[in-house]
Amino acid sequence: MALTKSFKDLVQRRVAHDPKFAAALLREGIDTMLTGDVDTGKAILRDYIKATVGFEKLREATATPPKSLIRMFSPRGNPQALNLFGIIGYLQKQAGVELHVAEGRVDNSFSSGRSSVCSIIINKNMEYNNKRQ
Repeated sequence: MALTKSFKDLVQRRVAHDPKFAAALLREGIDTMLTGDVDTGKAILRDYIKATVGFEKLREATATPPKSLIRMFSPRGNPQALNLFGIIGYLQKQAGVELHVAEGRVDNSFSSGRSSVCSIIINKNMEYNNKRQ
């Protein structure tokens, strides 16, 4: 019998051990939403949240119940802009990155061979911040 692992488990392990991959996953979730595929973007962000800060810690930062946060990022969720941007701001701060929306398309090293509308600026203290958490 072959050993199989859940794709989400593999992503969570990769995020835990590779800060550049984690930053790229965050960018990909936001970029996907910006290009019009909101449901896929929410799914990517949900997986990113689970693999990094978790919904309980996000609750502490946003004063929003975990069930509401989970619902926001579900396929039928419809987060308000104020909540969504607050969450994205918190996730960027925790990851030690700054995402910027650029006019047109920009190239990123983790873009799987395609351009994106988001660019990443990695905070010089990212590794230090990640070790402290």
